[in-house]
Amino acid sequence: MENLSETAYAYLLLAPALLLLLVIAVYPLVTTFGMSLFADALSGASNLGEFVGIQNYVELLTNQKTYALPSAFMPTALTPNGIFASALGVTLVFTVVSVFFETIVGFGQALVLDQDFRGRRWVRVAIIIPWAVPIVIQGMIFYLLFQPGIGFLIGTSQNPTLLNQLTWIGTTPLANTVDATTIIIVADIWKTSAFMALLILAGLQSIDRSLYDVARVAGASKWQQFKMITMPLILPTVLVAMLFRTIAAMRVYGIIETTAACTTVPSLSCLVVTSFNQRAYGTAASVAFITAAIIGIAVSVYIVKFADAEGGGF
Repeated sequence: MENLSETAYAYLLLAPALLLLLVIAVYPLVTTFGMSLFADALSGASNLGEFVGIQNYVELLTNQKTYALPSAFMPTALTPNGIFASALGVTLVFTVVSVFFETIVGFGQALVLDQDFRGRRWVRVAIIIPWAVPIVIQGMIFYLLFQPGIGFLIGTSQNPTLLNQLTWIGTTPLANTVDATTIIIVADIWKTSAFMALLILAGLQSIDRSLYDVARVAGASKWQQFKMITMPLILPTVLVAMLFRTIAAMRVYGIIETTAACTTVPSLSCLVVTSFNQRAYGTAASVAFITAAIIGIAVSVYIVKFADAEGGGF
């Protein structure tokens, strides 16, 4: 090893980690892609049917594969009804809206927790509690809150609540895709904003406080301090937090199944689970691989933005 260059020695040290990554990440991905190239064997002892190449992908992207799916894969039209009738549309809407508001709420919570005030520890505990609630319990909470005749947030046609009277939500919201998706987004924001807050708070507390002292001496306002010091230094941390939440949001399943069921609010993970349970393994693998590809594209975008925020490159 003494004759190795620094680069070769570095790769040698990284070899165990790279090997582990190949075993737990790359191999399952390659295997899933291989399964997606076979037809579904809906009868018989075989797990997979004949080799069909990319036919599963073509049928998914053209909404021809319906026998093993609770909904269409692609939006049927560029309208609210068409978008929410598809698993891809619901997943993208859920991801964009939930991650956006979780970042805003989490950023606000982090800014509050970064201040020194009496009772700050108790406020931190109160913010973390929703994040500690298991997904199944979280789903049942929001299911009961919006169950007609049970939850106080939703009423009946004879006794509507304020939300019903303002026509913000119907009397059976968990049976309506748009209303149920909205409720699930709110539930996700309630739970995971704390995760964003903790990550952003760690970034805020890593900022050198002397920078603010210099800015105050120079006469900078609070807004100027936030714009010129806080935001540029915290942006890489915010992007990392958004990356984690985007990956998790693209795989949303538990909160949907426990709150409104996949038949009402379809998602990409719902399609994978439903088709797999029906022994449509080729279809399940195809949806799973497309989901992984979309997540890979999202990760690439975040990496580029992170490199720009750091002022460097690849």
